[in-house]
Amino acid sequence: MNVHILADSACDLPLDYFEEHSISFLPLSVDMNGEQLQDQIEIKPKQLYNTMREGAVVKTSQPSPLLIKETFTDLANKGIPSLYVAFSSELSGTYQTAMMIRNEVLEEFPSFELAIIDSKCASLGHGLAVKYAADLAESGKQLSEIEAAVKNYCLKMEHIFTVDNLEYLARGGRISKASAFVGGLLNIKPLLHVENGKLIPLEKIRGRKKVFRRIIEIMSERGVNLQNQTIAISHGDDEEAAYEMKALIEKEFSPNEVYINYVGAVVGAHAGPGTLAIFFLNDEL
Repeated sequence: MNVHILADSACDLPLDYFEEHSISFLPLSVDMNGEQLQDQIEIKPKQLYNTMREGAVVKTSQPSPLLIKETFTDLANKGIPSLYVAFSSELSGTYQTAMMIRNEVLEEFPSFELAIIDSKCASLGHGLAVKYAADLAESGKQLSEIEAAVKNYCLKMEHIFTVDNLEYLARGGRISKASAFVGGLLNIKPLLHVENGKLIPLEKIRGRKKVFRRIIEIMSERGVNLQNQTIAISHGDDEEAAYEMKALIEKEFSPNEVYINYVGAVVGAHAGPGTLAIFFLNDEL
């Protein structure tokens, strides 16, 4: 490859994907019961969700600045053009920290080519962008080509979330408390989407079947050429719902692939157990 790809753990791709494609992994951390644990390395999603169900208050933090600097410096020493696809700047300070450290490293290595993209994406929306970047790098594209293509890809990525309630998102400051409608007793399920990197409540719907039906409708309204896409589904420890959603998507759109994985510990710490998220493109590339 002409270009080395970097990503952080908020993309919710499994560690073995990073290893198979030689992608640098920058883990965010989860603070659980006073213990700081690196996402995917020291804490797995199921462990997090079980702890949250027991009432634990969970916080998250950015990747270690020291780790980011060591990673950037190692690549600079090797002279490898690199692209970091970062978690949305509206949901984490990771992108801003990486940009600051990039500037420090470039003072020492002014010829180092390092592009950093604010994906404005989360979970597998971010993950699909990382996969796209890796595919382009493996096809031999140059840094400037990959950077432009991935930025364009991220702009067209739709995120449709449903959560059991908005308590966790409000607690973590990911949405305003005024937006945090909680309807568990009435079986009301909130739908959210992402606008310019921010999570925005979209609708309130009663009952899981109606939520799933509405997600399919939104995909029909917003998606373009869905039959030729890889569509992703991430879930907060609810595989049954993820596979039910997958069957509906395959029946309706017959996409190339439906990729399923957990909502990882960092994103899941804010979204909570029972989250279901669907990711697809709203325009041609």
